[in-house]
Amino acid sequence: MRIGELAEKARTTTSTLRYYEERGLLPQPERTPTGYRSYGDESIQRLEFIDRARAAGLTLAQTAEILDVRDSGHSPCDHVRGLLDRQLVDIDAQIEKLQALRSNIVELRANATATASEPCAPESICRYL
Repeated sequence: MRIGELAEKARTTTSTLRYYEERGLLPQPERTPTGYRSYGDESIQRLEFIDRARAAGLTLAQTAEILDVRDSGHSPCDHVRGLLDRQLVDIDAQIEKLQALRSNIVELRANATATASEPCAPESICRYL
């Protein structure tokens, strides 16, 4: 199938497919005698995998690593488990930071409500921060 057909089936754009080729996520396709790209059905499966990896928060570089392991004839499952473990650690750290930020904002907002009737001092920008 040509690049436009693949893009339509994969619900993406032709420029995304070209970018994935440049990054090594999609192998260089065969070319027709007239120079058009010709993709096989395996490209759809690969693009679906890339979408799932992105939905899991993996970077394109991490996804390329997984595909490289697979393309070399090995199972990438152990590598994927390690990446997912790191994702969970990173997400937990982000959640902690967001919870601390939320607590800080709640406190600032409470202070702002308590002092709402008092005008700001002329030398300050805003006493709420």
